[in-house]
Amino acid sequence: MEEMTMAKQSADQIFDFDISKYLGDFKVPGMDVDTIITNQRKNIEAVSQANRLAYDGLQAVVKRQVEILRQTLDEVALASKEIAEPGTPQDKAAKQTELAKDAFERSLSNIRELSEMVAKANSEAFDLLNKRFTQSLDEVREAFLKSGRQ
Repeated sequence: MEEMTMAKQSADQIFDFDISKYLGDFKVPGMDVDTIITNQRKNIEAVSQANRLAYDGLQAVVKRQVEILRQTLDEVALASKEIAEPGTPQDKAAKQTELAKDAFERSLSNIRELSEMVAKANSEAFDLLNKRFTQSLDEVREAFLKSGRQ
């Protein structure tokens, strides 16, 4: 949670920086400095949102890994009890094989689930940045078209 607060403070500090003071004397024919500043703020906001999405995705993956670890420890304890029960060596070997097979299948399922969670978080962050990049190009094009009409 502290990371989110620090990231928000960093973004706020960036927004507090008044670039217009530095660009006030810099004139690009037909370009409105305020439009450039507004577009850059939108870009910074998009990057901050993408970072938040990636961070939230990472938190979800870590949380799920902890849940998987707890589940695995419970299953190991249960399997140990089952193996310790009386029986013939053939029964115990069959039970161990069955437990190993189940554990392997669960592991593959868990790996698949975690991979999908990571892919989803990355995809959401990428989609957000891609959308903002496209919007940014549209805004620049519109600014140039607007300046050509004046």
